[in-house]
Amino acid sequence: MTVSRYVLQCQLSATRKNPFFAKKLHAQILKTGLDRCEPLPNTLLDAYGKCGLVEHALQLFEELPQRDNISWASVLTACNLANRSQQALVISRSIIKVDMLQPDHFVLASLVKACATVGAVKQGKQVHARFLLSPFWEDDVVKSSMVDMYSKFGLPDSARAVFDSISSVSSISWTSMISGYACNGRKSEAIEMFHKAPHRNLISWTALISGLVQSGNGVDGFYLFIEMQKEGINIEEPLVLSSLVGACANLAALELGKQMHGLVITLGYESCIFTSNALIDMYAKCSDLLSAKDIFYNMCRKDVVSWTSIIVAAAQHGQAEEALALYNKMVLSGIRPNEVTFLGLVYACSNAGLVNKGQELFRSMVEDYGISPSLQHYTCLLDLFSRSGHLDKAENLIKRMPVKPDEPSWAALLSACKRHSDTQKAIRIADDLLNSKIEYPSTYILLSNIYAGAGMWENVSKVRRLMMVNEVKKQPGYSCIDLGKESHVFYAGETSHPMKDKILALMIELNAEMRRIGYVPDTSSVLHDMDQQEKERQLFWHSERLAVAYGLLKAIPGTTIRIVKNLRVCGDCHTVLKLISTIAGREIYVRDAKRYHHFKDGNCSCNDFW
Repeated sequence: MTVSRYVLQCQLSATRKNPFFAKKLHAQILKTGLDRCEPLPNTLLDAYGKCGLVEHALQLFEELPQRDNISWASVLTACNLANRSQQALVISRSIIKVDMLQPDHFVLASLVKACATVGAVKQGKQVHARFLLSPFWEDDVVKSSMVDMYSKFGLPDSARAVFDSISSVSSISWTSMISGYACNGRKSEAIEMFHKAPHRNLISWTALISGLVQSGNGVDGFYLFIEMQKEGINIEEPLVLSSLVGACANLAALELGKQMHGLVITLGYESCIFTSNALIDMYAKCSDLLSAKDIFYNMCRKDVVSWTSIIVAAAQHGQAEEALALYNKMVLSGIRPNEVTFLGLVYACSNAGLVNKGQELFRSMVEDYGISPSLQHYTCLLDLFSRSGHLDKAENLIKRMPVKPDEPSWAALLSACKRHSDTQKAIRIADDLLNSKIEYPSTYILLSNIYAGAGMWENVSKVRRLMMVNEVKKQPGYSCIDLGKESHVFYAGETSHPMKDKILALMIELNAEMRRIGYVPDTSSVLHDMDQQEKERQLFWHSERLAVAYGLLKAIPGTTIRIVKNLRVCGDCHTVLKLISTIAGREIYVRDAKRYHHFKDGNCSCNDFW
């Protein structure tokens, strides 16, 4: 077979993504001694990358006696296709230093994609600078990649500057710019850009809707989806459906999520793996773990996202042992866990106080799977130590971990000190935080509570003055109850609801019944200088109690009451909800800022460990 025939065969294996055929061709080429004949090595390298054989591609690349820009573009593309963009950036340092090459537009486009994937902002800007100084500075394909890169960096204005410099704007560039605005919360500009686009198709609609969902504008995403259907856009692929299922998860809108599930089935996309993964996540976040498991176990094929989704779901719902059992099944099935899997596992251990198991999994992540722990992993391990009362271990970890701890990490440790009544350590950490630049309102509130709990009212006043100077506003506590066709939001202390009289009457009745069976209000979380009666009154008007009372009045008798709260449930409300679940004979699901609580027959799924 001639070199040209081998080239054609390599291109065919790349097109068909046939790894067996690619390896067979390589063996034949080696036997015939044509492995050094141009352009065979680069063509074979491209085939390996497109067939998903990234290790073979890297080995062949290393063995090449002379590498050119085509070789580099092929190996970088292979890494990007295999989700190994960080490795692409690492090896790219040799382009100039070792091979003495000036990257061409194909190499630059591959580097831009790698930077966008891993969020390498500094390197992305360096690649941009090199592009501007190169002979290819007018290349529209590279510019289009940069629009996407800056959008993913959260820099839509930089993306727009590049977009405006493109001489012939492709539909890909328009879509990237629409997505860039939408994903970064620039709703009006995204919609304006969308209406200006020369062509509006499913891809551009998906970019807009998915971007709005990602930036927390899920309701707007649904309105646009309705508009898209009115325009007769055929849903030829299910990405937009997955995004809207994700919106239902964020909104904890179970009934709407069920409707989306029905639409997925109607359109024939239930077997699509990423749609099923989205449905698992949606049902779990809507407190319907049984439906999440049902979808998972009925999937014909499961990937690492499927397994991770159900593991995280079990962890969130207080089923740590089941999460660990699922992990064992996942490994036995040959699926390699990723960094998100281990986050879910350590989180599960944290929720159940399984300190030794959590440490074991953390070590396994590093030693067995070569995953470098991120700040999130360390924060999760810190939370595991903190919740379980190992405060010295937690403090040692936060001081020696190789990544710089952020404000939430210190706040987590401080919160644990408060919870475990280690006042001395709490005040020491609070003093350090007070002397640093605080960004989050929740940290100010935590500091104020620490000082108030210690009776240090002068420091409380100092924190409040700082909040005034920095214009920090305390986030009001609220709870949202979903009744299917309607949902209501209740704020702490709210007295203006149309049904306030009925809600108040029921709350008084429930309170009397709870006191009759031994309930005594726990006012330790009310850290204000006021008398006991006033503290009890404040607890009485917490938002989750209002939402539960409304649910008991309005929901269909016997149905589960589902509530989402923006803050952590306080200890007293946790006790109250357990008692109400017994008195009313109802299941109550509460998703708070930290975890999920299933109240039934006077018990909670968290076993009072949260």
